[in-house]
Amino acid sequence: MCHATLQDPKLYSLLLLIDQDLAAQAQTAGCACGGVLHSARYPRKPRGAPRELLDQYRSRLSFCCAACRRRTTPESVRYLGRRVYVAAVVLLVSAMRAGITGKRVAQLSGLVAVPLRTLERWRRWWLEAFVDTGFWWAARGRFVPPVDPTTLPASLLPRFSGEDLPARLIQALRFIAALSTVGEGR
Repeated sequence: MCHATLQDPKLYSLLLLIDQDLAAQAQTAGCACGGVLHSARYPRKPRGAPRELLDQYRSRLSFCCAACRRRTTPESVRYLGRRVYVAAVVLLVSAMRAGITGKRVAQLSGLVAVPLRTLERWRRWWLEAFVDTGFWWAARGRFVPPVDPTTLPASLLPRFSGEDLPARLIQALRFIAALSTVGEGR
């Protein structure tokens, strides 16, 4: 089930549409100085997205103010900060990584071409850096009973509504979208 979700082009197309909607909202809001925002996409080298959608994932939606030249990068469900792997892969693979055997890790690494060291780094990020963000400190109170921080993000996914894993994954990505911008929600 998880493998199919990671390779589903429809999921990644939907994430692109959500990002385009978030970008349109940011552009409509304009710059804090009152200036008009113009497109200023910047290149990304995404890993983990299906090959047929890589061209659509090679740029991050962003804007530049016509008056003050300040960059405005809206939240994203496709990217998680500066990580090169797309957010869906980081979230789902990290959730799958919790409590699985070495053989399963090898299969998982082969499926999405994520080195074991990267998997371990993501695991440490969820268990150490994520739980220390201001974003998590403010948001964790929304969950009753509390989310088990020792099994993040696996303990987070079931807390979102949806009839299947892709729907819950999208809700979780929307939840952590604040971490996709500079400063990563701190």
